[in-house]
Amino acid sequence: MVSANTNPEETATYLNEGVVDCISKNQLWRLVPIARRAIAGGTIQNLSETRLERHNQAMERLVKVVQELSLARSLDEITAIVRVAARELTGADGATFVLREGDMTFYADEDAIQPLWKGRRFPVNLCIGGWCMEHKQQVIIEDVYGDERIPYEAYQPTFIKSLVMVPIRKEAPIGAIGNYWATPHLATVEEISLIQALADTTSVAIENVQVYKELEKRVRDRTAQLEAANQELETFAYTLSHDLRSPLSAIDGYSSLLLSEYANQLDERAKLFLNRLCIASDRMNAQIEHMLSLHQLSQTEIQSQAVNLSKIAQETLANLKANEPNRQVETTIQEGLVVYGDSILLRVVLENLLSNAWKYTSKRQGAKIEFGAVLESESLPKFYVRDNGAGFNMTYAQKLFRPFQRMHSQKEFSGTGIGLASVQRIVQKHGGQIWAEAAVDRGATFYFTLSNGLGEPAPCGGSALLR
Repeated sequence: MVSANTNPEETATYLNEGVVDCISKNQLWRLVPIARRAIAGGTIQNLSETRLERHNQAMERLVKVVQELSLARSLDEITAIVRVAARELTGADGATFVLREGDMTFYADEDAIQPLWKGRRFPVNLCIGGWCMEHKQQVIIEDVYGDERIPYEAYQPTFIKSLVMVPIRKEAPIGAIGNYWATPHLATVEEISLIQALADTTSVAIENVQVYKELEKRVRDRTAQLEAANQELETFAYTLSHDLRSPLSAIDGYSSLLLSEYANQLDERAKLFLNRLCIASDRMNAQIEHMLSLHQLSQTEIQSQAVNLSKIAQETLANLKANEPNRQVETTIQEGLVVYGDSILLRVVLENLLSNAWKYTSKRQGAKIEFGAVLESESLPKFYVRDNGAGFNMTYAQKLFRPFQRMHSQKEFSGTGIGLASVQRIVQKHGGQIWAEAAVDRGATFYFTLSNGLGEPAPCGGSALLR
């Protein structure tokens, strides 16, 4: 502002409105330097704003690149992302993605105004990418022909005048990312920081890919092991049903024949031995049947439908009473327990649990058996079968659901030890769990839960399906 008369109040007003300076007419010699300062100040401001805008754009691009790299599942995907991002982040004339392969460097990919070295390999000690990795340092070169680390013959045919190379991973670098310029260019701190941030993110992405591949390999190996195990089970089941059953049937048949046809020629001791042989063969045949049933349970697909557990319990206990009409057992069944599951498999569960309760209360006066459910909000209903029979020692509860593991001797209570193992597999196939609470001579309670396979409780209650 040039004025004939200026006073402090006017000057302050002008300065507040954006004036750079105020001079009087008798100080015109100050006009030129002030004008220069004003012009320079405006240029610097414009340059600063432009640089800030570019930096913000680069940071936005970097964030997107980080997101893209986090989803990459192969080295090819990483390469495709990095080759483009490395050039875009700084506006360079070229970018390259270098990987280390032992004593060699592999220029995996590039994005440049002219071809560079894509797909070529060089010894680590003969290229700037190798130097960057060997020394674990950033390389910033304004004049490639003035730096002794640059192989002149390799760069002479290219457009490159300046470059930046940063290592991928600070410790034990696995690669490098380079930026190139066709005109002399001294990379700024911001440009170097952006490229290094890209390299650090690339390092994490490569490690993630390696972990992902290792996990995939483990899954494949585990799947192969399971398939082999299933094949062995199939072979075992075939052996049980054919190779073992045939000789067992022969043993049982000839033993029975000896008892029926030659009983008068045998003394009592021989008859006792043959009887024991028949009993043992029957027991072994029953075990084979149960083992085959257990195997078939593992292969069975669930056919879901509405299942009335209360009705199945009533039918099961009615059959048990019919087989032993002289036994006095007090039974209690909660009405309206309806779930969604496989009716055949769930019948097996209740038949096993209720038959066990019936068996283990056989020596109890005033025997009691109860079937019901405990409904708790925000959790799966807990179904239970309770009795006041022989019970068992909870110290050995972990053996309950193992095949052929029994809490009582054959003399006390007969059985094969397969029933509870079958029950557990069926419950687990329905997404539930089973456990027991008991005490010696004070009975046992078996609890189990069921899920509909969708992470929701199996419905129960009333006479209809309720959530």
